[in-house]
Amino acid sequence: MSSNDTIVALSTPTGVGAIGVIRLSGPTAMEVVSKHAGTSILEAEPNTVHFARFKSGEKVLDEVVVTVFKSPKSYTGEDVVELSFHGSHFILNEALQELIDSGARLAEPGEFTQRAFLNGKLDLSQAEAVADLIASESAAEHRLAMHQMRGGFSKEIAHLREELIHFASLIELELDFSEEDVEFANRDELVELVRTIQGFIERLIDSFRYGNAVKNGVPVAISGKPNAGKSTLLNALLNEDKAIVSDIAGTTRDAIEDVAVIEGIRFRFIDTAGIRDTEDVIESLGVKRSLEKMRASAIVIYLFDGSEPWSEHEAKITELFEELKGQQAEIIPVANKVDLLQTEANFPEGVITISAKHVQGLETLNQALVNRINTTGAGKGDVVVTNTRHLQALKATHNALKQTLAAIDAGLSGDLDAADIRQALHHLGSITGEISTDDLLGNIFGKFCIGK
Repeated sequence: MSSNDTIVALSTPTGVGAIGVIRLSGPTAMEVVSKHAGTSILEAEPNTVHFARFKSGEKVLDEVVVTVFKSPKSYTGEDVVELSFHGSHFILNEALQELIDSGARLAEPGEFTQRAFLNGKLDLSQAEAVADLIASESAAEHRLAMHQMRGGFSKEIAHLREELIHFASLIELELDFSEEDVEFANRDELVELVRTIQGFIERLIDSFRYGNAVKNGVPVAISGKPNAGKSTLLNALLNEDKAIVSDIAGTTRDAIEDVAVIEGIRFRFIDTAGIRDTEDVIESLGVKRSLEKMRASAIVIYLFDGSEPWSEHEAKITELFEELKGQQAEIIPVANKVDLLQTEANFPEGVITISAKHVQGLETLNQALVNRINTTGAGKGDVVVTNTRHLQALKATHNALKQTLAAIDAGLSGDLDAADIRQALHHLGSITGEISTDDLLGNIFGKFCIGK
């Protein structure tokens, strides 16, 4: 990609009465547009809107609204022009071809945002948040993406780097005076700083479970014995007949999955095959897959028939807790079919009672699901890691700082301390793009849509 040319992209309209937008960015953006919308565009003031007739030769193709942004006060940091057309695909395609014939070229995926990064308008983590914002499908995803795009994460990383750079420079200074045996960097203060930074990084690493769940949807496995009402519960949670419901045990042979948004958080509910010993080859495969889904889930709803004695289910729930010990999944025991009880049930604390058939008690279950995520997450102003690349960089930083502490504790020379700190700085810098490669940038921006 080159930033010396002018790029153009079309935002395709949808629906009746929609507006189509063509955006240009680059050193000749004004000149290219002026060939079709009049030379007055060349004299336009920054951040102004104009009416124009867009021409193809002498023929007026459409009446348009032209918005002008001049460098450096634009999204990309370059001259940017946006043309708003009536949403005819014919008009838009004709106009796009005219602009290309006049010297612009089609933008590559993510090229507008990549130029914003290269021109210092966004750092790399903010640029990645743009893609997350576009892909967001719930209020929680939107909130996290907006916080990162506004620089919340970047500010924390910049502060950590600044503290480390200060000590690194003092250690480097010591190396220049090695023959005089002087110490500019107080090692006790350095140890305290490194441990403080490690603690903060550990909190960021821990937040990834919440951030990744919100970004990709929280996987929730609905498990239990056959005929406990798992498919009925899935249908109730989704408010649609997604799964086949039958009185015949073992109806569900494979996992059925769909998404519901609860209090702004996207949950991926997975109806699994009933867990029991069976001679049926197909059903046994379903049971095996059920256990795999449970191990991979953030939450497991263990559903059991609440009209049966608690003692019949207690051992199975205890066994499930042991089975998933050490896994990421949290278990919520749920007693179903409580509408069939003749007397009030006396279940242990933590067991939620519902009737999936009559849609009773689902509010309590929904709240329990949200609480499980929020208690492992963060407050609205906290920094949350949602990106796997950032997670790996933070883990590498933590490891480099661990080596720094080991080197100081062993009384090793300052050049080794400095090397470990430089490694930590390198990994932190890779998050915001202060340290980057063409391959990394190509991988990140290549996943964007064209026009962004």
